[in-house]
Amino acid sequence: MRFASLGSGSEGNALLVEAQSGATTTRVLLDCGFSAREVERRLARIGASVEGLDAILITHEHSDHIGSALTLARKWSIPLYMSWGTARAVGADEANIDLQVLWGDEAVAVGDLSILPYTVPHDAREPLQYVFSNGASRLGVLTDVGTSTPHISAVLSGCDALVLECNHDVRMLAGSRYPQSLKARIGGNHGHLNNDAAADILASLDRSRLRHLVAAHLSQQNNLPELAQAAMAAVLGAAPTEVVVASQAEGFAWLSV
Repeated sequence: MRFASLGSGSEGNALLVEAQSGATTTRVLLDCGFSAREVERRLARIGASVEGLDAILITHEHSDHIGSALTLARKWSIPLYMSWGTARAVGADEANIDLQVLWGDEAVAVGDLSILPYTVPHDAREPLQYVFSNGASRLGVLTDVGTSTPHISAVLSGCDALVLECNHDVRMLAGSRYPQSLKARIGGNHGHLNNDAAADILASLDRSRLRHLVAAHLSQQNNLPELAQAAMAAVLGAAPTEVVVASQAEGFAWLSV
């Protein structure tokens, strides 16, 4: 199993997960927060294509995650997976697409991948995050979440790779030019994780199998890659450079687990 990001941040998010078993290859796109043309361009950059996708999964309805998902699902007849709340929020329940409704903690199979959606606190209708498994390895993803829960720690423990939101630095957000209402939303229990909160989640996990850690969804205004890396590295007892940072423009290249 391997995974790569097309881009990560408030201007768009998409993560490609691929599993191979013998002669078969399964590719799913987690979130689709760019225009259709941009998704196609960014997939080509990592040697993939829209027509090669077996499914598109959505975490929630915010524009930097839903993007062109309905357009691509309709054009290429790609199954689109999301919660019922997200489907209602974006009109997917009435769209001419192959809609597959997901329920928290009920795993689904897509080709050679087992995909476990799990619930998280975020200011959306029915947000989900995901754990992917090929039977041998597990990839956990946690972005767009305001605070940790015991359930999150339980689900993400024992992963071989983890994509973890490090949205903002507390001091940078407090000193930013954002309106106070926006600061309160971002820093609230249904907003986004700061570096310290992400580190606390990481510390709560069973990390005995962890091989790859990616800091994701960094704010371009209220965080710095080196701050996120330092917070994560302190928990791992590793060099900051061992923590991969997903950028808005480039995402990150293929990582294998």
